[in-house]
Amino acid sequence: MTRPPYPPAYRDDVVEILHGTPVPDPYRWLESRDDPATKEWLKAQDELFTAAVPGLPIRERFRERVAELLRAGSVGPPIWRGDRYFFMRRTPDQEHAVLYVVDDAGQAPGDGGERALLDPIALDASGLTTLDQWQPDKEGRLLAYQLSVGGDEESRLYVMDVATGEQIDGPIDRCRYSPVAWVPGGEAFYYVRRLPPEAVPQGEEQYHRRVYLHRVGTSPDDDVMIFGDGREKTEYYGVSVSRDGRWLTVSASRGTAPRNDLWIADLSATPLEAPELVTVQEGVDAQTSLHFGRDGRLYVFTDRDAPRGRIRVTDPARPSHEHWRDLVPEDAEAVLSSYAILDDAATLLVGWTRHAIGEITVHDLATGARTGEVPVPGLGTIGGIVERPEGGHEAWFGYTDNTTPTAIHRYDARTGATTLWAAAPGTVDVPDVRAEQVVYRSQDGTEVRMLVIARPGEGPRPTILYGYGGFGLSMAPGYSASILSWAEAGGVYAIAQLRGGGEEGEQWHRAGMLGNKQNVFDDLHAAAEHLIATGVTTPGQLAISGGSNGGLLVGAALTQRPELYAAVSCSAPLLDMIRYERFGLGATWNVEYGSAEDPEQFAWLLAYSPYHHVREGVPYPATLLTVFDSDTRVDPLHARKMCAALQHATASDRPILLRNETAVGHGARAVSRSVELMADQLAFLATHTGLAEAAGEGRA
Repeated sequence: MTRPPYPPAYRDDVVEILHGTPVPDPYRWLESRDDPATKEWLKAQDELFTAAVPGLPIRERFRERVAELLRAGSVGPPIWRGDRYFFMRRTPDQEHAVLYVVDDAGQAPGDGGERALLDPIALDASGLTTLDQWQPDKEGRLLAYQLSVGGDEESRLYVMDVATGEQIDGPIDRCRYSPVAWVPGGEAFYYVRRLPPEAVPQGEEQYHRRVYLHRVGTSPDDDVMIFGDGREKTEYYGVSVSRDGRWLTVSASRGTAPRNDLWIADLSATPLEAPELVTVQEGVDAQTSLHFGRDGRLYVFTDRDAPRGRIRVTDPARPSHEHWRDLVPEDAEAVLSSYAILDDAATLLVGWTRHAIGEITVHDLATGARTGEVPVPGLGTIGGIVERPEGGHEAWFGYTDNTTPTAIHRYDARTGATTLWAAAPGTVDVPDVRAEQVVYRSQDGTEVRMLVIARPGEGPRPTILYGYGGFGLSMAPGYSASILSWAEAGGVYAIAQLRGGGEEGEQWHRAGMLGNKQNVFDDLHAAAEHLIATGVTTPGQLAISGGSNGGLLVGAALTQRPELYAAVSCSAPLLDMIRYERFGLGATWNVEYGSAEDPEQFAWLLAYSPYHHVREGVPYPATLLTVFDSDTRVDPLHARKMCAALQHATASDRPILLRNETAVGHGARAVSRSVELMADQLAFLATHTGLAEAAGEGRA
């Protein structure tokens, strides 16, 4: 693939003076999706991409293999309500996972007792409708669920009668990211909804959430506002009700900040419409969640003064911090991830990740003393631990690793045994690959870990280095059709566990956010240099890949060290870090990145903002920017501006391409759409790292 002629994109002389610093923005006109000039430019970019990538010889091989490996399907853990349980499953030929219910507790998934409650394809044969969230009431008779269309993630909320499948309430709009907290009996629930557009300033329609009480069957216009009036516009709210219906919990966090405020209310003492909130935590730099145990204790999961997390307990009547006492203390190395209470066995199960590898320990429920471990299938990722709401002696958890599709396992506290409860529904031929975790040093000497997946063999090979490094999200082992397809074709796939993630706890996250963001980029460069120094790959064979915050990562990497990388896959990226707060959900992320409104934080952002560091005459790597036209989180304008800047500036004959996909967004999509995207990305990277030639399917 040689460099094609690029569509013309005129350069404006737009320059803003911010905090005394001139900031050029020559492609600001590309911010407007509906401008005729932008439409014409996008049409030309679509033609350029179509001429370059879909016809690559190796693409069809990747498309077929990715589709085959995705036929493993998926299965989720059971969510219990008495003898009834709910679970998600996607069979090999399904485009989306389906929500099922089983009325007989003795039947496992696949025994024939399940019935489909929500099938997105049955609702919309086009595949554009997605099931965002669902929550059965406490008795399992009603189900609240949320749907979006075309990738907009707008989440319209409905209520279904589980026995009949009849929709009995909804839609309630503006419910994006809303929890649903049922009160016993199913007549009402608390939830979160944005204010109507006409009630907020223009441009702030994605913000201004409130907590409401909704009574099933009534108009949402009559819902009672419980919380949120007058608070900061970017706040997200959580809400839950204890199993016995007595305790309401409300949490608030400013955007994606790694801290939250927390209140509880005794619903037995007040009407549902007027709970009297008591402060548990406010103005504290910590993340805390609560669980009201069946034993009368209040369980506190917190990283307050414990960045790797700990479990504490108190009396619900005395919920404030000074009354908390340790049940499971912070571990020196492992990060607390989840827990489950098995009352019948007087047992507490605690989930941990140790350098992103999952494990579960067993503890005495009364004292917290460790008494053993739960057998797990291997060195992989443990999903959240699920128990029955009424207690018992059983727990369920998901497990996956780099070669194992997610399966659900059951632990019996009476015997200490773990058994397979539900396997992935499809059977696939997984290639013979090996995964190892290596340690390398970043520029400042910090030890960083990296997963390396490849077929057995020696010598430098085409390699994809993937990273994210933000928001406290961990890069843990997991089954991936894309990774396996690349490794099977002869490549190496490396996943760097960068600062900014959660692999080593909250301190690790904070070491890669705000003014420390450059650490993340340095960690990626050091990972690349380690792979080269140890003979895994060479600069001419090395690609980097990332999406969303990971798109920012690789955008910064290609502008800071263009000579280190042969190719880049940059998906749904943030790239203009001076104006990112103005678009999508950007204002909720200034607690992670900083704000250009603040002089000090502006300096952080301008120091690495990829769009502002594209330099004329630099031979940039081959770059594929992929965006989704319905993305309401990260506006595709970032990629449009970056694409135009790189196409203008590069001195390389390696192509800069934009793949613009319609009717999908930042999140869930139909399987077939994922297959096409992965095939395009893999084929592009294979072509520019030499994997296609090594596989006998060279450049077009």
